[in-house]
Amino acid sequence: MKKDKKLRWEVLFPAWIIVISVLILNLVNYEMFLSVINQVIGWILKNFAWMFNLISLAALFLVIAAYFSPIHKIKIGGSDAKPIIGYKNYVWIVLCTIMGAGLMFWACAEPILHISNPPANVTAGALSGEAILWAMETILLEWTFTPMAIYAMPAVLFALVFYNMKRKFSIGSMLYPVFGDRLSAKHDSIIDCICLFCLCLGISSSLGSGVLLIVEGISRMTGGKIEASPVSWAVCSVLIMLCLIISSVRGLHKGLNYLSRFNSWCYLVIGIFVFLTGPTAYILNLGVESIGAYAADFFKISLWTSAAWGDGWSLWWPQFYWCIWLTWMPISAVFLGKISKGYTIRQVLNAIFVIPAVFSVIWMVLFSASAIYFELNGAGIMQAMNASTTAAAAYAVLEHLPLNVIMVPVFLITAVASYVTSADSNTNAMASLCTRGLTEEDTEAPVFLKIFWGLTISVLCIVMLTAFNIDGMKMLADLGGFFAAFLMILFIIAFIRILKNPSKYKIE
Repeated sequence: MKKDKKLRWEVLFPAWIIVISVLILNLVNYEMFLSVINQVIGWILKNFAWMFNLISLAALFLVIAAYFSPIHKIKIGGSDAKPIIGYKNYVWIVLCTIMGAGLMFWACAEPILHISNPPANVTAGALSGEAILWAMETILLEWTFTPMAIYAMPAVLFALVFYNMKRKFSIGSMLYPVFGDRLSAKHDSIIDCICLFCLCLGISSSLGSGVLLIVEGISRMTGGKIEASPVSWAVCSVLIMLCLIISSVRGLHKGLNYLSRFNSWCYLVIGIFVFLTGPTAYILNLGVESIGAYAADFFKISLWTSAAWGDGWSLWWPQFYWCIWLTWMPISAVFLGKISKGYTIRQVLNAIFVIPAVFSVIWMVLFSASAIYFELNGAGIMQAMNASTTAAAAYAVLEHLPLNVIMVPVFLITAVASYVTSADSNTNAMASLCTRGLTEEDTEAPVFLKIFWGLTISVLCIVMLTAFNIDGMKMLADLGGFFAAFLMILFIIAFIRILKNPSKYKIE
């Protein structure tokens, strides 16, 4: 570590200790851990579903306001600032950082789960037209414009605070428009520590989906000789972590840049292949119909909490996603904000909000519509998931398309690249928060810190996945999102103040 860079022990040590304590409690007294975590999560979802909905909607409104307000012309870092990376590469990195393996995991599995077990308000029942349309508009809500806004608004806020206001490299600095100079270094450290803990939970949750997806793909390619099990999950996680270490050592401009570019091209190839060889007419027809339903019911589904019907369905789906996005939000804001230097706010919002949201609409329509079509025509997508894991849905769809011998490995390689890209970008930001002395000219954290957090997350992911499977992933996200939600409220206030009077904060 360079002499001008030092460890922020007050941030690193407490966050890590809390994570390790969670692991130890799970290993020492599983029953007590399960009881406590279920009670806590039940209380959170029962009492704060309304808050998650309102926060998500507010973020979307603020991003739209910033996109069309005069502030959109302001350049991150000032009028003379030069970009850290080219815009095309910037978009690639952002796209892969935000999407990760989750998009590949849920695009086929979620619609099948929804149409098979719809909420009580879908009175026509399972596999009905009403259930299909409800599933599609719910997926579009959870994966497109609203989650991208949850990432974009804090990212712009961090970029403005760090580069334009010249505040410290800290999540706590993002609260400067709210509290002014009343926040001390001690407060910054507490905030950064909480955010590190939240992301450890969230990233373990999302990357757990990646492990399931990759192991399922390997099992399919080997004819079932390698089965999904705690051992295969652990081996997969270790191998992926080695790829992460290699990418981290090469740094932002070589490792993550090249990896994200490769990953994005794989997405495009797979998407075009599914469109051309899949049920194209059904994809187009259901896609147009679903987008119409999503637009017509946007406010209804954005604020839906299942309270009227009492079945709690929304708590386990839309609210779960809001928790995931909020859990990742603070650390992602740091990473996305620090690579946004040299671009105007509108350019940043195009890269973080518009392009990823449009891409997600296309991807979800392609894969979700294909999965529904095959399920309705007896392909047994749900049966494949019941026989294996939730990750089986994507491969079951691919196996009903031509050239599956080629496309299954391509899909698997893309899943690995997504896993590594997402983990690399976020461990990069986590390491940065644990480093004192980062400047506008040098925002790169020491490699050993990236490796340290990568290993910690990997262990947490495997333990929770082994103990709880996919439900364990959801538990982690709910916990992390609850803490991050209160921070997001303060970020919203800070962003509103900047929008109202940018000159007050020397943002010109």
